[in-house]
Amino acid sequence: MMGNMVKQDHPADLLESWITRRGAPVCVGMDPVFERLPSAFQRLDPASAFETWGRVFLDAIEPHVPAVKFQSACFERHGVAGMNALAKLLAHARGKFLVILDGKRGDIGISTQHYAAAVVDHFHADWVTANAYLGADGFLPFLQAGLGVFALVRTSNAAGDAVQSARLDDGRTVSESVADVIAASGAHYVGACGFSALGAVVGATKSADARQLRQRMPSAPFLVPGFGAQGGGLADALQCFIHGRGALITASRSVMQAFENRDGEWSQHVAAAAQAFATEISAGLYAQGARATNPL
Repeated sequence: MMGNMVKQDHPADLLESWITRRGAPVCVGMDPVFERLPSAFQRLDPASAFETWGRVFLDAIEPHVPAVKFQSACFERHGVAGMNALAKLLAHARGKFLVILDGKRGDIGISTQHYAAAVVDHFHADWVTANAYLGADGFLPFLQAGLGVFALVRTSNAAGDAVQSARLDDGRTVSESVADVIAASGAHYVGACGFSALGAVVGATKSADARQLRQRMPSAPFLVPGFGAQGGGLADALQCFIHGRGALITASRSVMQAFENRDGEWSQHVAAAAQAFATEISAGLYAQGARATNPL
């Protein structure tokens, strides 16, 4: 059921190598909305606009960030043409970045196997996002196919609190119980770098919980959305690291829309925003390390 191809590089080792190569643990989200693209692209149909814009966008941010995260929903809404544009942009990104397909797939059994085969055989992403709230059945087929998985644990949306912050009889929150599942399952998929191919999505807007979740999942790489436009700040993001490693901070709108209300070439503003984002996170980690070794 896994198709013809199983990825060979350990996903966590690949993630670490990309971060080392680019020098900052950051990811830029590709969440295109047709109406918010630069005006020159709005003369095209949405799928063509996404493909043409996306190639320039990826080339602009390439020197500064190690990873890109493609939000599948933004492409799926435009049907077959949109998915074709997604496939072409994924191919363009391959070899230039660590590639994450953000589909938050949530199914079990044979359906999850089909999703995993589609990623490995056709979309060729390195990591995917998945819904952990169906248990291990929702993410194990991706791991067995050789993919890295960022499983939803503590999401950045406010409405998630009603479920994820609820207390169980043993005192744990629901998100903490899911974190324990991730830690136990991920222990079987640890790479040479010391991190697992099974990671966790932990929102930057939930920093109060991130510290506790990090203790529960010491080997899980964290994918951290919610930084920037969604309200998460540097201090929030830093809670997700362990000894300066193990997290990938994500920004989308603050980079994608950096050209708005500014003169000049849009791609230059995007590149500058990506560089500033990477510099902010790297400088924050450096300062955090300096404080740890120089408490005065």
